[in-house]
Amino acid sequence: MQVIIPGASEGYALRLVAHSPNGGRLGVLPHHLGFEAGLPLNDVPSLKATYPAVGIGAVWLNSPVELAVEISIGGGPWLEPNDARYLVIKRDSNATDQTGANTYDCPGYAWMLRKLVLHSGPVMADGKRPFSAVSAGAILRTFTDEGQARGALPGLGVAFTTTHDSAGQPWDKALTLAIEPGADLLALLLNLSEQGVLDWTMSGRTLRVYNEGTILGEDLASGPAPVDLRLGRDIDDAPATATLEDLATAILVRGEAGLTVEVTNPSAVAPWGRWETAQSQGGVSDQGTAILLGTNALERTGRERTQLTRGIRFGAARWLPLAHYRAGDVVLAPGESGGMEPVRVRQITLSVDKDGGLGGNLVLNDRFIEREIRLARQAAGILAGGVSSGGTGGTPAPESSGRIAAAPAGLIVASAAYVDEHGYARGQITGTWSPVTVDVNGVAIDVDGYQVYARINSGGEVWQQIAVSDDTTATYSPLIVTKTYAFKVRATAQGVPGEFSAPYVAVIPDDVTPPPVPSPPVLSTRLGVIEVSWDGLAFTGATMPTDFDLVRVWMAADADGPYEVSEHLRAAGSALVTDQPYNAPRWFRFTSVDRRGNESVPTSPASIATQPLVDDDVIGKVLNGANIIDGTVNAADAVIANTITGALIQALAIDTPHLRANSVTVDQLAAGSVDAVRLTATAIDGKTITGAFIRTAATGRRLELAPPGAAYPEMRFIPASSGTNYTRLRTRDDRFAGEATFEVTSGTNSAVTAASQTTIAAGFMQMQVRDSTLTDPNGGLMELAESYARYGYFHNSSDEQYFWFDSSGRTRHVGRWWDFTALGSTAGVLAGSITVASGNSGVILSYGATMSGNMGPVSVVRDGATNPNFYWTLTASSPTGFTMSWSQGGGVFSGKALYWWSHRH
Repeated sequence: MQVIIPGASEGYALRLVAHSPNGGRLGVLPHHLGFEAGLPLNDVPSLKATYPAVGIGAVWLNSPVELAVEISIGGGPWLEPNDARYLVIKRDSNATDQTGANTYDCPGYAWMLRKLVLHSGPVMADGKRPFSAVSAGAILRTFTDEGQARGALPGLGVAFTTTHDSAGQPWDKALTLAIEPGADLLALLLNLSEQGVLDWTMSGRTLRVYNEGTILGEDLASGPAPVDLRLGRDIDDAPATATLEDLATAILVRGEAGLTVEVTNPSAVAPWGRWETAQSQGGVSDQGTAILLGTNALERTGRERTQLTRGIRFGAARWLPLAHYRAGDVVLAPGESGGMEPVRVRQITLSVDKDGGLGGNLVLNDRFIEREIRLARQAAGILAGGVSSGGTGGTPAPESSGRIAAAPAGLIVASAAYVDEHGYARGQITGTWSPVTVDVNGVAIDVDGYQVYARINSGGEVWQQIAVSDDTTATYSPLIVTKTYAFKVRATAQGVPGEFSAPYVAVIPDDVTPPPVPSPPVLSTRLGVIEVSWDGLAFTGATMPTDFDLVRVWMAADADGPYEVSEHLRAAGSALVTDQPYNAPRWFRFTSVDRRGNESVPTSPASIATQPLVDDDVIGKVLNGANIIDGTVNAADAVIANTITGALIQALAIDTPHLRANSVTVDQLAAGSVDAVRLTATAIDGKTITGAFIRTAATGRRLELAPPGAAYPEMRFIPASSGTNYTRLRTRDDRFAGEATFEVTSGTNSAVTAASQTTIAAGFMQMQVRDSTLTDPNGGLMELAESYARYGYFHNSSDEQYFWFDSSGRTRHVGRWWDFTALGSTAGVLAGSITVASGNSGVILSYGATMSGNMGPVSVVRDGATNPNFYWTLTASSPTGFTMSWSQGGGVFSGKALYWWSHRH
């Protein structure tokens, strides 16, 4: 049981104090006619005050001045809290007001940060200042140090360094950014805080910046003495504003090169059916990143959005703003339904009326809104790039000298996890680096674009190209979660690859987001058995997500626990709990678990007690039939309903003539009392089974029909006990409009690098080796359609090769041919080129092997001279090679190149 501790009646007072601009204290302003101060997290505070022309200190307000709000607790000293210094730069008056009062709208001191801008620096790239793999402190100090050296904001103090935040902690993130000259310091702070890089506040005139979620994100909602803001004690008003305006259940993500991906949210509220939206994501060219961005967007638009405002009650409050909690802290407070839950304080507003009466309110974010903020930050990081939690260095691979682009500097890689359409956790990365503007010799160069390579960070692993980009940011997915990868990038100039950057090592995070809280348990009891039922839905009424695994059924003898797992459910249904004592309450609650083992918070507990099978006055006693006179016991009067069970009836004592027709119905059978042994061989012949999850066994090798979480009609063949690597047959209707498409997919290989898929539709058939997530091509392909066919190998654009046959009657080949020296005697076609030295005696070109058949060489000579000066001819051919001869033609024969191919016939 929770106890609400009454508040101690502490005095709480606020006052206004005037200060000279960037100077000393002027004095208290005691005659104000009321003021209101807003103190938000990571934003510019505001103050609105009214002061009469005849009040003490009014003359100070006639010129630029600073105002501070000071606080005193319990008669203690007056202190100026963070974000409580304001600038008097705007006032309103009314000539009809006989008091001559003015109203002042004052932004916080942080507003002046917009008056310090970045100038051009010693190094510029595409007109921007590059910052390569540096801390947020290094970028901010560049702004402030250079600006103050020019004389800007001389009164501004800075309480952090390039290496440590204002709490003395090392910066936990690295950034690679290119910032245009003219950008101001306030815009940079707002942007970095919105992307989750840092938290910031003003202490008087001093800027303090912290690692995000640390000093300005204390968890005060847990522990032995949480800050619990109770209705009627700490807060007296709890309005909530809710809207469905942004609701969407499906989103179409449009990326680069014609990429379109539809993402749906089966958990979204859909009172009017499917609501669609779309977003354009420039720079996104892989499906996994598009799925991640689309999923994040739907998470933010998949439910009713609610703004929580809580009025502060000063008279009886146990916990007071700025004394016990600040903007950014997590506290316990009533949510929308009134139940206590952890919420983050986003803004504190305090007011004092002309008579000194205190008022105020809090703007709170529940855990759902905080998650939406994190998702928005993640999306911003993917689209803008430039933020990473850190990595390791390495030695770049050597390249030859010449007109080769220099290695990109400042490579950082940010990683994230997402859940694919099959419900499995996958990894996604966003790489960012500084632009390359010079070659290895420091001479200016124009680059075509960039190539990003990756490998598993282990000895002997092969580097593979994963992305190309014409900008300094690239995204890629899917990757294996929990694996450590190394990444590097290089520029290309006129098709020539440049030097690689230093490798950057990053761990792909696991999916740590738990599934939604399930709907609460529904309890019933009959015949000494407790039935715990679940409807298969989340507490919001939505369906469970694709990565849902099971619901755990927890039971305890007391509402406060301890709870133990008594059963689990993988779909809607019931769990039966037996062997519980009569009349003793048992408490039940649910948690949901996904495939990665993430577990939700529990539902609210519910209780029930089993009832005795017979009346209490005969429990433990023996009834001897000989002592009961015939006809003296009337069943209607002496037998309690449902107290005579099968166990109390003598075997074979009731035969069919004693049963009235249709007297035994389904609702009179105990749950679980009819099993397979009691069904005849043809009991369900000709019947339809609906709503069932059918499987041949609970574990081990088995077949599953319509398994939980399947998006389409599906059958799984599971060869091992783990149940996560299986073969699947399914039919889907989203590949071709109006068509049913049959799909066969394999499990993954032992290295988790490949899986295969066969697709059969009305006018389309495909067999493809894909990656382990069945997302991208990763091997051989056979594809047949009404108008074409193609056969070959697909992985990425740099190594794809295939033959194309279509209804035009022509054939096309895409790819490269092997070098002629490495194919052996059975090759069908040899091709290559050589450079010929000076002279005119001809050249003998060897195939590298004795071919097993006659050869038909085709050859041509390219003359490198401005005016061609010779003639040439093929003079000999054999299974081992052919000979080309030419005349010198009056000039020195040099700079000639020979192009040829030869086929075996």
